[in-house]
Amino acid sequence: MSFNAELTVAIMGATGTGKSTFVNLASGSHFQVGQSLRSCTAAVQVSEPFSVSGRRMRLVDTPGFDDTTKSDTEILRMIADHLAADYRQDKKLSGIIYMHRISDLRMSGVSKRNFSMYRNLCGEKTLRNVVIVTNMWGEIDPSVGAAREQELATDDILFKPVLDKGAIMLRHLNTVESAHAILQRFVDNHPEALAIQREVVDESRNLDATAAGLELQEEMRREIEEAQRRQAEELRRVQEAMAAAARAHELRQAEEIANARKAMEEETRRAQLAHQQELARQDEERRREEQQRAELERARLAEIEAQRVIAEEQRRLQEEMASRARAAEEEQARMREEIARRMRRAHRHGGGCTIA
Repeated sequence: MSFNAELTVAIMGATGTGKSTFVNLASGSHFQVGQSLRSCTAAVQVSEPFSVSGRRMRLVDTPGFDDTTKSDTEILRMIADHLAADYRQDKKLSGIIYMHRISDLRMSGVSKRNFSMYRNLCGEKTLRNVVIVTNMWGEIDPSVGAAREQELATDDILFKPVLDKGAIMLRHLNTVESAHAILQRFVDNHPEALAIQREVVDESRNLDATAAGLELQEEMRREIEEAQRRQAEELRRVQEAMAAAARAHELRQAEEIANARKAMEEETRRAQLAHQQELARQDEERRREEQQRAELERARLAEIEAQRVIAEEQRRLQEEMASRARAAEEEQARMREEIARRMRRAHRHGGGCTIA
């Protein structure tokens, strides 16, 4: 490669990792920078040439695979078409920068998917031309950032596998000097074709048959399976919730029925008690009435008896008075008879006799 040949470095990474900001800072470009949740880089953008250590360099700003307006397939085709077009003109990349926010608490599934996609897009042979750039150091405590940086570099499911194959990891401190110090790493690199360029141009593969395309299809399959799993899990959760709700409803109904039955039984018991009390009251009332009737009957009989006794006594007295009257009359009649008899006797014996 001629020393005067223009260098090209691709800037890759997830949406919102500061790719366009890095390009603007390093090259003096004015690419739109996202300030919201929507992706800003909707197409591959190439900066105007600028100088790094006396070498002309261009930066290629690429959209992230987690774009908010385009599918991952569209993003992959967009990047592959641009890289294939450059490769057909014998333009190869002197390096690739992969941007990662050190401020992220953890490397999310989206970030891991992005990095895996770019790794397949680059291929294993070009990893020595890859620089992983961590940025946004001003948003966290330096000691926290250093700990995260160490984890990224030593964890087998993060950046360690590519670092072991020749990639390096550097910090970007959001200054022109820091950006150019990173780009300085590519000045003496030997440009190499990426895997996606060899597969599409040299091997005439369809995009779906490339390593990146196959990885994307596998990722889509995993996402579909995961979505189906989540859907099945959500369906199971909903069914369990519905079953639990049904059981709770049945329990509430059973409890309501039991409470209603208990209330009915209590009401029946109170009604029966009130009925029994009413019967007892009526019995007592009848007993008192019968007692009163008996007392009245006894009083009536006593009065009748008293009247009978009085009448009997009156009759006896009347009979006694009548008897006495007859006796008196008889005595008077006897006395008159006796007087008459004596007068006759006296008359018979010469009269003049005084009757004493």
